[in-house]
Amino acid sequence: MSWLLIIIAIVLLLVGVVGAIVPGIAGPPFSFAGLLVFSFIDGINYPTQFLVIMGIIGAVVFILDYVVPVWGTKTLGGTKAGTRGSTIGLILGLLLTIIFPVGFIAVLLGPFIGAYIGERTSGTDDHLAWRSAFGSFVGFLFGTFLKLVYAVACIYFFVKDLIHWI
Repeated sequence: MSWLLIIIAIVLLLVGVVGAIVPGIAGPPFSFAGLLVFSFIDGINYPTQFLVIMGIIGAVVFILDYVVPVWGTKTLGGTKAGTRGSTIGLILGLLLTIIFPVGFIAVLLGPFIGAYIGERTSGTDDHLAWRSAFGSFVGFLFGTFLKLVYAVACIYFFVKDLIHWI
């Protein structure tokens, strides 16, 4: 039974890493679920406080992933049109990545181009539209970075305790 739980935890942790990089997959909840499943193994004694803190951190990272790109866009002068354009660009970038083998280029550039087009179609001048697009892009990268750090931290605790358990 323990090995089955370990395999499930590994799968969840790997999905968490993929979700940290690929938009549209909720990485932090999967990473936390991996730790939680692992904690049910006899001999793995995560304190309740540790699990609660990791869960709270995961929830905060999950929420920040949606807030930071909007904040980045608004901080650099973006409007709602730029934010909507960034979201549409992200979705289109994901679809392009699924349909065509263009890799992460579409996922990275989608929000940037979308924010720029959104700003321009709403009548924003070119300079402000570029600033808004840059803010969206930086926010997207920062959110991805936060999710990746959380996923790696969860994997660290898993590997450390798995080695000790074995």
